[in-house]
Amino acid sequence: MNKNKGYYLVLSTAIISGFAIFINQFGVKVSHPYVFTFLKNTMVAVLLFSLILILKDRKQLTNIKKKQWLQLILIGLIGGSIPFLLFFKGLSLTTSIGGAFLHKTIFIYIALFAAIFLKEKISKKYFLGGLFLVLGNLFLLKQISFSIDTGSLLILLATLFWAVENVISKYVLRELPGKVVALGRMFFGSLFIFLFLLFSGQAPLLMELNLIQIGWVSLTGLLLFGYVITWYSGLKYIPVSKAAVILLLGSPITSLLYFIQTGQITYPAILGIFLIAVGAGIALGLKPIYRYVRA
Repeated sequence: MNKNKGYYLVLSTAIISGFAIFINQFGVKVSHPYVFTFLKNTMVAVLLFSLILILKDRKQLTNIKKKQWLQLILIGLIGGSIPFLLFFKGLSLTTSIGGAFLHKTIFIYIALFAAIFLKEKISKKYFLGGLFLVLGNLFLLKQISFSIDTGSLLILLATLFWAVENVISKYVLRELPGKVVALGRMFFGSLFIFLFLLFSGQAPLLMELNLIQIGWVSLTGLLLFGYVITWYSGLKYIPVSKAAVILLLGSPITSLLYFIQTGQITYPAILGIFLIAVGAGIALGLKPIYRYVRA
């Protein structure tokens, strides 16, 4: 039952991710990307802490051991701060669909790290499905102007950081609840980002926000809250390599939103979306998918 719950939660993460990457491009372009990232992440940390208090789960925080605090700080550094700064700076310099493609290659790095450090078994069908997933995204990319620029490289580097962080988080989730790991990522991540703003002389920009920028921070912050609470809660119950494949299903959503915005959708684009769906099915296994759908 918990495994079913895990798959449903991560599928919800994929849907949220598809919308979030598309919407974030607008928010990050009307505000300084680092300030935007800090405020959004801080908002999510506050919401997560409030959720724990509302659910009367304070013992989950008070029972954390010293070693686990250090693990949460590490997750905040390599998952909640550095890659966010890289990603949103990159997103301000490139297209949302290009960013979505590069971010979705995360399943390759996660599978590699999970096999090495978590001893997860990566089957041949996983790599076959991965081939379809990459091909599907390439078909989608043929419909837009995409090139390897500075923004793309920053997003790729952020993706590598997140891959490492997800594997570490999966290990930590063996002992800690998803809400706590998510809070650690966002709280300590926000703290590191604030220190970056402070030492880089950009902290005064926090006082120059207008209502439009605050609105974008609020909207994208809510999406990020939904992302982290479903992702870490679901990741606790399923292999991180399979969770990463499910996350790829957000890419067609971002692409469809882009095509709706531009009014450009073609048969190759539809083929790309179909290949992504097939690839995810192969990588996860069609029988398990059928069983979870029926459950």
